[in-house]
Amino acid sequence: MTQARAYHKKLRAESEDATRQRIVDALVELHEEVGPSRTTISAVAERAGVQRLTVYRHFPDEPSMIRACSAHWAQLHPVPDLSPTDAEPQRACRATLLRLYGWYRDNAAMLTQILRDTELLPVVAEAMAPFGEQLDGVAEQLERCWPQRSSRRRATLRHALDFSTWRSLDRITAADRRSVEIVLGWL
Repeated sequence: MTQARAYHKKLRAESEDATRQRIVDALVELHEEVGPSRTTISAVAERAGVQRLTVYRHFPDEPSMIRACSAHWAQLHPVPDLSPTDAEPQRACRATLLRLYGWYRDNAAMLTQILRDTELLPVVAEAMAPFGEQLDGVAEQLERCWPQRSSRRRATLRHALDFSTWRSLDRITAADRRSVEIVLGWL
């Protein structure tokens, strides 16, 4: 009898895990389509095929939903290694920016929604803070490739690493290589 009960609990746990994952998948889809600020619990529940109370049971508040969505999305779309791969400054910047800009291009829909909502939702800004810190570190690493340090160069590098800079350049050039060449001209 105890064995049957353990089996039942295992099935129930698996079912709860599957339900939670459907909710997280719905969150990711809606955040990419309309952004966190415009995602409603009703829309999440409908997309996941559950009741609103089920969503709240798994995610009692907005921060828990944002964290789950961010973690799942980041697992599906890892940021490439942005460490400089060359000691020569121009080549190091070119390679790093091309990797980052390619990732931006592949993930532009989600990043556009998320970065818009950093202004609207503090919890989204908090979730994005580590990425900003990562870009700060990349700018510092790239700046070290030059024989002499320059705060202006570091500021230019940091600006070049921003998604908004990539998006602005992409509207003009529609090609990552051309955008990178413009940045290298700034440096």
